[in-house]
Amino acid sequence: MKATVRPAASGLATHLQNLMGKQPVILIVDDEPANFDVIEILLFKEGYQLHYKDSGAKAIAACDEIAPDLILLDVMMPDLDGIEVCQRLKTNPRSQHIPIITITALSGKEDLARCLDAGADDFISKPINSTELRARVRSMLRIKSQYDQIQSTMKLREEMMQTIVHDLRNPLIGVILGCDTLKSLDVPERAKKRIEQISKTTEQMRFLIDDILTIGRIEANKITLNLTHLDVSDIAKSAIADFETIAAQKQIQLVGSFTKEPATVLVDTHLMRRVITNLIDNAIKFSPTHSSVRVNIEYLPQNPDRDDLVKIEVIDQGAGVSHDQKHVIFEKYEVGSIATGISQIGLGLSFCKMVVETHHGSIYVVNNQPTGSIFTILLDRA
Repeated sequence: MKATVRPAASGLATHLQNLMGKQPVILIVDDEPANFDVIEILLFKEGYQLHYKDSGAKAIAACDEIAPDLILLDVMMPDLDGIEVCQRLKTNPRSQHIPIITITALSGKEDLARCLDAGADDFISKPINSTELRARVRSMLRIKSQYDQIQSTMKLREEMMQTIVHDLRNPLIGVILGCDTLKSLDVPERAKKRIEQISKTTEQMRFLIDDILTIGRIEANKITLNLTHLDVSDIAKSAIADFETIAAQKQIQLVGSFTKEPATVLVDTHLMRRVITNLIDNAIKFSPTHSSVRVNIEYLPQNPDRDDLVKIEVIDQGAGVSHDQKHVIFEKYEVGSIATGISQIGLGLSFCKMVVETHHGSIYVVNNQPTGSIFTILLDRA
């Protein structure tokens, strides 16, 4: 590997170095060493740390070690050309954020379009113009710097959120244990009802905290699924039983319809149960009295592209979801239409979507006729 390290220059290059918190690292990929020498001379005064690889395969292998802020990639190389290298780097989660400038002697619009379609962020035509090279390099390094700053901010936000949520959990557990103790005491009936109300509220808060922690782990790609083969109908039946009292209080009929044979899926039991209970809870919240909430589980017919699917539906007769809201209802903190007297934080459906997609499934909402919504989950049949 040929590498050069130059002192940081004044002007914009120094500003970029200050933004990035380090000397910008540029990986130059070209099968002709003489071309590297040309680029090294043109960027001599810019203060970049330059690394050189003479093949696409070596460049791909070196990305994790070098951690470049920018790649200058020749298109016309033997064995693995620049187009293929670009495609591989841009489909790899560890390197897809690195800006790539392709350097090519090709000048046709179709050839340049191929570079951009492969994932290149910019291109330079040969022979290289020194002013153009420096300007395009600075532009891409600014983009990389902005990306790094955003990632740093997101990491800090995530760490703060996780810390706050963990700190909330401990006193909440104390309240839950206190309620359990009070339930065993001989107190007036009115006090018992109040204790039960406090207990249910704190339990809901605990579930919300657990959902926030799960969302954070999924977003950080740190979620570990405890996968088990099970009949998802069993989860749904258990969830329905948990909500029977609440549904009865609102005079809502809660019913289930299930396949005769086991609807077996490979899922994390705890997380999938939380998804189904979230959907049932929402359906009851937004349904009027003297209506019904149905939970249906069935198989979809096999098609040529994939195996049988298990379909889970939670159907209500509420106000429904508007056309515009269907596109955003699963986003974090999106609450849709505001309903008087109903707590709406906007994390429940986001949690459902993340968990279902982590299981390689899908979730969506359609209209129920004549009124209401049908929330549908599709999972691979195990």
